[in-house]
Amino acid sequence: MGFKPIAITEIYTNRYTCLVKVTLINTSDTGGGAPVACTRLLKALEAQSVDVKMLVQHKKTAEPRVVSVIKTWFDKQKAQINLLRERLPFIFFYARDKSVRFAFSMANTGSSIINEPAIADADVLHLHWTNFGFLSIDNLKELVQSGKPIIWTLHDMWSFTGGCHYAGICDHFKNQCGDCYFLRNPHPDDLSHQVWKEKLALFADKPNITFVTCSNWLAGEAQKSALLKDFRIEAIPNPIDATIYLPQDKSAARQKHGIGADVKLILFGAANIMDRRKGLTYLIEALAILKNDYPSDTVEIAIFGKNKHFDVALLPFPVHQLGLITSQTDLVETYSMADVTVSPSVEDNLPNIIMESLACGTPVVAFDTGGIPDMIDHQQNGYLAQFKSDDDLAKGIHHVLFLANADEMATAARNKVLDNFSNEKVAAQYINVYKSVLKGI
Repeated sequence: MGFKPIAITEIYTNRYTCLVKVTLINTSDTGGGAPVACTRLLKALEAQSVDVKMLVQHKKTAEPRVVSVIKTWFDKQKAQINLLRERLPFIFFYARDKSVRFAFSMANTGSSIINEPAIADADVLHLHWTNFGFLSIDNLKELVQSGKPIIWTLHDMWSFTGGCHYAGICDHFKNQCGDCYFLRNPHPDDLSHQVWKEKLALFADKPNITFVTCSNWLAGEAQKSALLKDFRIEAIPNPIDATIYLPQDKSAARQKHGIGADVKLILFGAANIMDRRKGLTYLIEALAILKNDYPSDTVEIAIFGKNKHFDVALLPFPVHQLGLITSQTDLVETYSMADVTVSPSVEDNLPNIIMESLACGTPVVAFDTGGIPDMIDHQQNGYLAQFKSDDDLAKGIHHVLFLANADEMATAARNKVLDNFSNEKVAAQYINVYKSVLKGI
């Protein structure tokens, strides 16, 4: 287990010897962390001459190697109905409160993809994130029973829990789920236990599945679980194209957004900044401490992502609201103009925002939790704050902004990505896994 460095010679050897046909399977090709990571892997494998496709329910990009199962108006309506059948019963009858409406997936409905050409033609099926009405547990069972080797990349904990995507303080998954604190009426034989039993049946005959986690933390959690402890589990990070995500001219980027050259700029972003896992409340408290304990007239903050309800007036520094950023070019400029990115997530695997920021040479302050320590080397390319400590988060921001050598941190941030998360390094590790499972047939 662990992120094993791959020699360049090994990469090129793999490039010309890997003739495997791989189909990546994900609910969509953009619109969240897992879709972005899966699409990046698609391009990384393609660059190494792997015959790879990506099968999705919702195709949102023009990427030619992405194929959608939705081909007609009726397919589109069925997909929408499946989503509602999966979400609405949980929201109205099971969810503890509105904060967990999207934190738990029953996978009770979906569409069979077993007859899709991209499945039939593949040598290896590579599952990623398939919830929200795409694949039910029964649909997954069909793929398992096909006899094809399956790689299953875990972007969260769902595959080995009774339905939650992140278990938080709960460790029921180590034995069997039940009494779930995400549910309105938890009891030993509640919904989480029923879903857990369905997964137990899915994995009962020890099918030909190799699990891959995007972080060492998630690999450790999977190995503790009753469902996956006897399976092969590898830790391979998500890739990033370091030729796209790279440092840009800071002055030009700031001038574009009306930000002064002398400003100490803090960046915070998320697909939805109000997502409870992203830790906005900790950021608010940390910034208040920063303002009080380390007074400065030069600090400002930039925020990007969907923001429907948060009042930025609660923040003690001038705020630049950038809204949703969909262009990679704009995103790279945004990271490049910041002095530090703050990611106060309390539950996360291998956040794209941290990897993207590091690739652009911008150090990151984040909590020491989940897969984040795989990316941040404390006080070298960022700062790992004590988990859920507002004070240490503020201390970390101050350290990066005012105490650390900015040039050394920027270089270390960039080098961390080049050494561990580049397309070539990650693709080579996956190619080795593909070849190993095909040898085992």
